[in-house]
Amino acid sequence: MGLLTEGSPLSWEETKKLSEHVREHGIIQFLNLYQRLRDRQGDVLKWGDEVEYVIVKFDHEKKEAKLSLRAKDVLDALQIKEKQDPTGVKSLWRPEYGAYMIEGTPGVPYGGLMAHFNIVEANMRYRRLEVQEYLNPGECVLTLTSFPRLGCDNFTDPPSKPTPNAGATRSLFFPDDAVFPGHPRFATLSRNIRERRGENVVINLPVYKDFNTKIPVDDSHLYNKSALPDCVYMDAMGFGMGCCCLQLTFQACNIEEARTLYDQLTPLCPIMLALTAASPLHRGFITDVDCRWNVISCSVDCRTEEERGLKPLKENKFVINKSRYDSIDSYLSPQGEKFNDVPLVYDQAIYDKLTSNGIDHLLAQHVAHLFIRDSVSLFSEKVHQDDENDTDHFENIQSTNWQTMRFKPPPGNSKIGWRVEFRPCEVQITDFENAAIVCFVVLLTRVILSYQLNFIIPISKVDENMQNAQKRDALRTQQFWFRKDITTQISPPEANQCCKGTSDKSHCDSFALLSVNDIINGKEGEFPGLIPLINNYLSGMDVDADTHCTIQQYLKFIQKRASGEILTTASWLRSFVTNHPHYRQDSKVTERINYDLLMTIDGIQQGEISCPELLGDIFTTKTKESIPTALTKEAC
Repeated sequence: MGLLTEGSPLSWEETKKLSEHVREHGIIQFLNLYQRLRDRQGDVLKWGDEVEYVIVKFDHEKKEAKLSLRAKDVLDALQIKEKQDPTGVKSLWRPEYGAYMIEGTPGVPYGGLMAHFNIVEANMRYRRLEVQEYLNPGECVLTLTSFPRLGCDNFTDPPSKPTPNAGATRSLFFPDDAVFPGHPRFATLSRNIRERRGENVVINLPVYKDFNTKIPVDDSHLYNKSALPDCVYMDAMGFGMGCCCLQLTFQACNIEEARTLYDQLTPLCPIMLALTAASPLHRGFITDVDCRWNVISCSVDCRTEEERGLKPLKENKFVINKSRYDSIDSYLSPQGEKFNDVPLVYDQAIYDKLTSNGIDHLLAQHVAHLFIRDSVSLFSEKVHQDDENDTDHFENIQSTNWQTMRFKPPPGNSKIGWRVEFRPCEVQITDFENAAIVCFVVLLTRVILSYQLNFIIPISKVDENMQNAQKRDALRTQQFWFRKDITTQISPPEANQCCKGTSDKSHCDSFALLSVNDIINGKEGEFPGLIPLINNYLSGMDVDADTHCTIQQYLKFIQKRASGEILTTASWLRSFVTNHPHYRQDSKVTERINYDLLMTIDGIQQGEISCPELLGDIFTTKTKESIPTALTKEAC
């Protein structure tokens, strides 16, 4: 989220009155930035990861695990080193939405050296150890996409109660105390999104129906008509933004390369979402989905009834098809233009202003589309700005369009170039898994650019893939639209050789339904596979033996995950719960099951418990202690 400035938050009514002011000056700021930096060239590859963590407090006597609301204390301690020596630290720490969450990144970005792949995992491990220094007895830090009992009674330490009739969230389940208290941005977003929408956000996840599952699953429908009886109902921003993820940012050499990467990585978003699926457990229930994506999408859906098409437009300008957190709606490169097959809603006046000032059609419609949204968080100190040098109004709207990909102009007055952010991945339990995913995606970007590949498919098919990627066990049961012929007229011989037998230039825009295994590992006669492409690329690189070994471990893990030989985190979590001796085949994650699950996860991430079903035979643990059979049966 970046360093947050202190300030006085405006109410929704005050913010609403200034929405046009923010939009108008945000566009002026973007134009000034673009005209100053559009011809910037020669930036070197830099990249980095963002990992989000939760702090958990164990009560070993009661066999309970709660979310510890001490993130601010831990964050304050972690940031002392950064304030003393901003350039010499190995890690940077930032607040996140939850009072139990923190976000860590490398102290400095990685670069173009192959050897950098060899230090990603070590840096992640360092970050985890660094946090542990500031934890209290009984606390641990976990990379867990969704806390299984978020929103259940007394899920926090210290205990806190929701306030349905007062405060920022006004939730039946999620208390204001669970929102990060160190900056007003988070509570302000919660309040303003709810007030703009005119009601609480609505999240309904279909419950996983087991033999003893009761329908309705609880009494939520008695309190809110939006609650569906066979779904796990949630009603606050915290259920989405209180989840953790793994994100990557790349610096491109210029704006054209950034636009190319933005487009080429878009079709890979649902594939990576399915591959990293890690969140089937919500509000104390097993659900019938494996990913957080739609949960977050609904959790910040501030569209009014008019904008959702439920009422005729009167107070609002547009019917908007998606939440402000969703998959992208249009490609940015000339290569992607013809695949923008979903009508794009954008502000015509903003589009006209951008194009009359030299912005091309594709970029103009992208920005004009982002700017159909209102600002949902504004501080009094930031209302009046210097549009020549400030970009806060532009970033206000840009940064609250949370999409699968984000196209990021350089910050004003900095050495940072044009960047692209890759946002779909769920965070994994171990540093090894997270490092493997990061290195895999980074290597893919190098292959895409070096081999001049084309992965672009129609936006409508990406949207379809995004929904299928979240289904239970999507990796093994779903098929995804993917481009069959990925080489181009300017692809080098080594790319064409690797894709030999799968190319058909007479139908170069043809797409096929492929499994994640087909896409990652290849399918004879149809698709070469992303791992074979990466290995082909690496064969032409000068890679030292140690780095080569590390990369191959990561790629082997990705291959085995894609083939189903080892489980996704979501499948493993589901299996752990359903095979627990206290599970009653009722779709419920009890306090005891939650405790045992999180204790096991802590043991796995510390390398003290071996779990071959989740990690295969690749991950070397410090000890070979097995998870107690009585707890897991087939889980590990």
